[in-house]
Amino acid sequence: MIDLYYWATPNGHKITIALEEMELDYQIFPINIMENDQFQPDFLKISPNNKIPAIVDQDGPRGEPISVFESGAILQYLGRKTGLFYSQDEQERVEVEQWLMWQMGGLGPMLGQNHHFNRFAPEKIPYAIERYLNETKRLYSVLNKQLIGQKFVAGEYSIADMAILPWILRYEWQGIQLEDYPYVKEYVERLTARPAIQRALTIQL
Repeated sequence: MIDLYYWATPNGHKITIALEEMELDYQIFPINIMENDQFQPDFLKISPNNKIPAIVDQDGPRGEPISVFESGAILQYLGRKTGLFYSQDEQERVEVEQWLMWQMGGLGPMLGQNHHFNRFAPEKIPYAIERYLNETKRLYSVLNKQLIGQKFVAGEYSIADMAILPWILRYEWQGIQLEDYPYVKEYVERLTARPAIQRALTIQL
C-alpha cells in the first residue's frame, strides 16, 4: 500500500496518473494547501520542502516504509519499483529522463508562474504576464516539435508524459490556444483517452 499525500494540482495529478497506470494500491491523505496543511510538522517529516505530492511506500525496497518527495523523484521511484513506463535500457531511460527534467525544471515552474501572474497575483504586472506567456509559448513550441512523428514525448509512453500532461491541461489558464500547437493538441487527446488517466483526473477532493 502506498500512502499519497495529495491535493488536486498538476503536480498531484502526476502521481495519481502513475498509480492508476501502474495499478498500485494506494490511499490518499489530503493536504489542503489552501489551509496551509503543507506546513504541518507531520507532513514536513515526509516532505521537508513543504510541497505536495509526497508518498510513503509501506513496502519499500528493504521491506520497510520509505518516503519520497518531489513529483519527479516519485515518478522515477514508482517506475523502478514496477518496471513500468521507465525503461531499464540506458539509452531509452536517458530519453525519458531528459523530458522528465524538462518538465520539472521548465514546463512546470514557468507555467506555474504564468498561472500566478495571470490569475492570482493581486496586482496585474504587464511585464511579468508577458514574460511568462512568452516562455509558455516557447515551451509549447518545443513540445509541439518533439511530438512530430511520434505519439509520446520520449517515443514510448512513459513517466515523462505523466509529468507533462497535467500542466498542459490548464492551457486555458495560460493564454494558450491548443489549435496553434496541433501535435500537442493530438497528444492531449491521445492521453486523456486513456482510462487510467481519466480515473486519475477525477480525483479532485
